[in-house]
Amino acid sequence: MSLATKKDEESGLSTYYNNKTTVIQEARVFNESPISPRKCRALLTRIVYLLYVGETFSTQEATTLFFGTTKLFQHKDSALRQMVYLAIKELATTAEDVIMVTSSIMKDMQPNSEVIYRPNAIRALCRIIDPSMAQGVERFFKAAIVDKNTSISSAALVSAYHLFPAAKDVVKRWVNEAQEAVQGKSSSSFFNSSGGSSYLGWGSSSSNTTSGYQPIPSTSYITQYHALGLLYLIRQQDRMAVTKMIQQLGGGKTGAGTVLKNPLALCMLIRYAAKIMEEDPNMQRQILELIEGWLRHKSDMVNLEAARVICEIKGVTAAQLTKPIAVLQLFLSSPKSSLRFAATRTLAALALTHPASVATCNVDLENLISDQNRSVATYAITTLLKTGNEASVDRLMKQISGFMSEISDEFKVIIVDAIRSLCLKFPAKHASMLSFLSGVLRDEGGYDFKRAIVEAIFDMIKFIGDCKEQALSHLCEFIEDCEFTKLSVRILHLLGLEGPKSPQPTKYIRYIYNRVVLENATVRAAAVSSLAKFGLNAGEAKLSKSVNVLLNRCLDDVDDEVRDRAAMYLKLYEEQQLAMTYVKEESVYSLSALESKLVSYLSDPDAGEKPFDASSIPKVSREQAAKEVARPSTLETIGVPSSSKAATPPPPSAAETQSQYAQQLAEIPEFTSYGQVLYSSTKATQLTESETEYQVSCVKHLFEEHIVFQFNVSNTIADTVLENVAVIMEPQTDSGLSDDFTMPIASLGANSPGIGYVSFTRDESTAYQTASFQCILKFVSKEVDPSTGEPEEEGYEDEYSLEDLELSAADYILPTYVTFSSEWDRLRGGVTVTETFALPAMESLKAACDSIIEILNMQALGGSEEPQSTSIHTLQLSGLVAGGGGKALVRCRMTYSKAQGVTLELSVRTEKQEAANLVIAAIV
Repeated sequence: MSLATKKDEESGLSTYYNNKTTVIQEARVFNESPISPRKCRALLTRIVYLLYVGETFSTQEATTLFFGTTKLFQHKDSALRQMVYLAIKELATTAEDVIMVTSSIMKDMQPNSEVIYRPNAIRALCRIIDPSMAQGVERFFKAAIVDKNTSISSAALVSAYHLFPAAKDVVKRWVNEAQEAVQGKSSSSFFNSSGGSSYLGWGSSSSNTTSGYQPIPSTSYITQYHALGLLYLIRQQDRMAVTKMIQQLGGGKTGAGTVLKNPLALCMLIRYAAKIMEEDPNMQRQILELIEGWLRHKSDMVNLEAARVICEIKGVTAAQLTKPIAVLQLFLSSPKSSLRFAATRTLAALALTHPASVATCNVDLENLISDQNRSVATYAITTLLKTGNEASVDRLMKQISGFMSEISDEFKVIIVDAIRSLCLKFPAKHASMLSFLSGVLRDEGGYDFKRAIVEAIFDMIKFIGDCKEQALSHLCEFIEDCEFTKLSVRILHLLGLEGPKSPQPTKYIRYIYNRVVLENATVRAAAVSSLAKFGLNAGEAKLSKSVNVLLNRCLDDVDDEVRDRAAMYLKLYEEQQLAMTYVKEESVYSLSALESKLVSYLSDPDAGEKPFDASSIPKVSREQAAKEVARPSTLETIGVPSSSKAATPPPPSAAETQSQYAQQLAEIPEFTSYGQVLYSSTKATQLTESETEYQVSCVKHLFEEHIVFQFNVSNTIADTVLENVAVIMEPQTDSGLSDDFTMPIASLGANSPGIGYVSFTRDESTAYQTASFQCILKFVSKEVDPSTGEPEEEGYEDEYSLEDLELSAADYILPTYVTFSSEWDRLRGGVTVTETFALPAMESLKAACDSIIEILNMQALGGSEEPQSTSIHTLQLSGLVAGGGGKALVRCRMTYSKAQGVTLELSVRTEKQEAANLVIAAIV
């Protein structure tokens, strides 16, 4: 088939030639007599091409083409027959009644059929048959897997791999044949059963082959690669079986005795070994010895894979890295650019965690800076940036500037990320690095490249105070001709946060207002918000007045969002209290907690009679809110497969835990009359040791008039069932609580946790009850009959003593974030209580801070939880007192001396006297 020329393509002939309608019309060539192999091959090629580029055929069209294609089965042209199988494979997923051609395909799978057709027939058959037919063709596949012809065996193994999801039980029975193939017994012989040569391509040294082709002997052992993949697929749920397979095929500590000859198969085995090491740390030493043996393999591919796996082991030590780094260092001087690239890329990744170990390769890496392959040079420079010292930064920056224009954006991003980390490592060199970043920011580049530079400059502004002014100026110049809306919006937001704090905020106004005049609606809206923050946050009255004038001009904008933002901020100028809430306040509501409270409010049948109370919702800092948004939900991490690079799924946040408890309690009829849950303790209190036969923990739920204790109970004794399991609580003093009821656990089997509840009514005369409870676990123990698996009819009553349970001030307080200075002044008109305490047992200010935070369960503000002095410190805390107690702020002024320990002056400001009494009583 002649290819269309470029001129033909420009004229549209190529589009017509590969048009679906034209192809379907030309399918009549399948019915011609005699059949023209050349025309049929050309048409089949066009059908497969259309499917490859995403063209879709309707079921009727696909069925017509499919059965038209099957008419070519009897033709003797080998190239046409191979094309027929390829078309059948692609059309089978759409066409109907495809199972009718099974007998024709199986005819070509017979051992006495021509060798050239058997691999194609096997691959087509796995697409045609349904799972119920897999057992009927089992003997054909078993015979093909152990066939001495490499192409036939590989085709059967790959087809079995694709059949496995639909016919697991059948394919699992082929494990012995796959084991034989992976041992190399089929692919190690160069002669098939009829005496002809085995080959990967076409050949004709025997009567079973088609004339016109020469045999190509196979020495690649590719069957081992396919067989190993199938074996792992069958055994992947059995870690012990996979471990045994790795040890059998590994070849011992040296790797020399392995039966695997194919480098791809060895690389795959190394990856399976790495997965076992990650899942079972106890196997790390044995598997590591195997992998180190492969470092001396004759294949470069295997050496690199073994070195890479060792470098990526979690918690790998410098001693364990010695051998792989030595192997990678040899590849740095290899004449093959692919090997140099692989080695430098592995070292660049390792330099993030073990720069000292990689530093031994610095001499070889410096020789690669001038490498003709710029990808190699890029990784070499980024590795040197991570491992070099402060003196080498300027020299490396000059060398980078020399070839930035010669590499792709992908490698430019790698370099920028390396410089980003280098800025934080050597802040004294920020001037040269900022100069470099601002220079490349003006160069041509895509969004990812520009975003990487902007993020690097953002980090410099955040962590290196000396460069803030200069960095903001560079960003202002960049947005003058920035073509990416997202970057412009992010930079304008940063200018609104940092600009008003600078010594000369007026110099940024021009750049921001230019965006209001020249940019699209999205950027204009962001510019209005940024502009308003200068007027609201800057201390100069003249600047505020000027910004007010500019915002009034924005009221005439054609876009609704821009006009609405301008009107809102102008209103904030008139209402300073609103400005304090929406602009100056550094805290925001925790969105997940807000959502949970709104759901509870809307589900309350009396919701319409009372307004929604937002005062009980905890707040977080804006930085914490950003982290909370970026943090994946626990629901998003369920079912995500683990890998060596995947991060550990995060634990549920406090707000998510509160929401789960609220939903759980709402489903229990006994608690429906209690109303909304005011607060649930986020950490369960352990009432038993972790090694005991019964494990019990407690979570406290606070309601308006009740307190519910939730007990999570686990039975670790095998062959024992506990029935009527309940926790009996006895208050040791007058607690102001009256017992309502106890909800026992009906039955508790081995290692199957259950939940029981104890409810108390709060005394109205006491706002916040505190008490200590003596707890006993009572139950009926029954042995399990091993023959039937059922518990015995009669058991015996038993009890188990638990740790005492405390109901303390921390159970009524929710941590919340505020701006301490402004909120402290705002509560000046509330309740203020100051007490002095001596804490002689405290050994340091840090210990005192930790103890106070734990006792009060409050949010430490401004980093005050970390004392900067060993003798004097002020701890600032904030919290919400449940049950309408309002905000509570605590200022702890502490001094420390070895003779007297810690002396504490505790000042509490609250909205209500009961809340202040609760805080003071907790310390006493």
